[in-house]
Amino acid sequence: MLSLFILAPLVLLFVLNLPINFIGKLAFWLAGVLFFSQVLLVLLHSVFAWSAYPDFLNSFFIFNLYIDNLTRVMFLTIGIVALVSLIVAQGTIVQERQKFNFVNLLLICVIGMNAIVLVRDVFSLYVFIEITSVASFILIALERNKSAIEGTFKYLILSAIATVFMLTAMAFFLLAAGDLSFAAIHSAFYNPGASSILKLAAGLFLCGLFIKSGVAPFHGWVPDAYSAAPACVSVLLAGITTKVAGVYVLLRLFGSVFILSPAFANILLFAGAFSIVLAALAALTQDDFKRMLAYSSISQIGYIILALGCGTPLAFAGAVFHFFNHAIFKSLLFVNAAALEKQSGTTDMNKLAGVGSKLPVTGFTSLIGMLSTAGIPPLSGFWSKLIIIIALFSAGKFVYAGIALLASVLTLAYFLSFQRRVFFCKPVLAESTLSTLGNAGRTTFGLRFCEVSLCIITVVAGILIVFIHNNGILPLRGIFW
Repeated sequence: MLSLFILAPLVLLFVLNLPINFIGKLAFWLAGVLFFSQVLLVLLHSVFAWSAYPDFLNSFFIFNLYIDNLTRVMFLTIGIVALVSLIVAQGTIVQERQKFNFVNLLLICVIGMNAIVLVRDVFSLYVFIEITSVASFILIALERNKSAIEGTFKYLILSAIATVFMLTAMAFFLLAAGDLSFAAIHSAFYNPGASSILKLAAGLFLCGLFIKSGVAPFHGWVPDAYSAAPACVSVLLAGITTKVAGVYVLLRLFGSVFILSPAFANILLFAGAFSIVLAALAALTQDDFKRMLAYSSISQIGYIILALGCGTPLAFAGAVFHFFNHAIFKSLLFVNAAALEKQSGTTDMNKLAGVGSKLPVTGFTSLIGMLSTAGIPPLSGFWSKLIIIIALFSAGKFVYAGIALLASVLTLAYFLSFQRRVFFCKPVLAESTLSTLGNAGRTTFGLRFCEVSLCIITVVAGILIVFIHNNGILPLRGIFW
């Protein structure tokens, strides 16, 4: 059953590229059904006990697949964001051939991400991280304009450096543990003779994952890649791809494979706090909405890294919950950016003054997404940030807890500035802007559907947090088995 999460998109990718004329026209609908089915299967996991059945791939010893609560959360998040990205592509990409290419690359990304959260050895993990990254490179440059190619090039260069770090780390893992499985590496950490080599390997792998995650000061590629990519690709990158290929791997390895020594904990705590503050300050200075959201993503990822460095079970629960919340409200905000860009032809906030009168749904959902990002109750972002801050206080990390708390004020500041500049200026400015730029067309039903759906998830996850946890939809305890 588990292997279907890899095989199903792979088979669909093969079918869509068969030399049959009508198949390409069904690409959007078939991919949509696939992603919706993934979300539905995760939500019905209590009925279908996947781990109780023999797995096709495991029987051939190709991969060692395993599912736990963290994997379930990842599957749910991947399915939601991939479906949203697909719908946004349908409403924003004009050329049919380009739309078909996007669906193919999206399927490759989903194959890579699903495999990342399923495999249980470092080599397979690396292989699928690279598959996801290569598909992401092409997606960013999908429209082949100068800024997109520049963003892709920066991502490619830094990703190559990350690859060197990870491959070198794997050589040391193999030397010290004799195997690259998670279980063998975890056991080797308790061997005093191999501990120094393993710590070096873990440090190198950590550097590679920091680059993949866009953690400061390794974040140089993120603003250019997110802002230059097509709207649907920005949703995918900010919503899930970067986090699965980087942040999830950090959670998995430092949560259940590596030993979180005080040195690694301090590195993670400092990197998280540094990302939170630096990116929030950078976001305050941005005039482009998508670049502001890119810096905001770096800042919010810092909260997850900060919680990981805390190292307590409560902090891990907060990190995973914030991972899910960030995927939802950041996808929502990038969908809002797509709606603004489609309406006015730009994401420059100086040229978008007063456009809120034209897009009331976008204005309202944007406000909800931003308040959740800033941690305003009772929205979902408030609870995940609260859990992280309480965990830091409980662990005696008072300075870091204070930074996490005060940084939310910075987050609220740059988002309120955006709301004022774009949605609450005089409508006459919007008319002037639209007449100058040329109206690119009202937002499509698909964009509005995504905005409303993601907004509902953000609100419901905050209001019904206890129900969601108690019914196992998004478990906050027992993340690692």
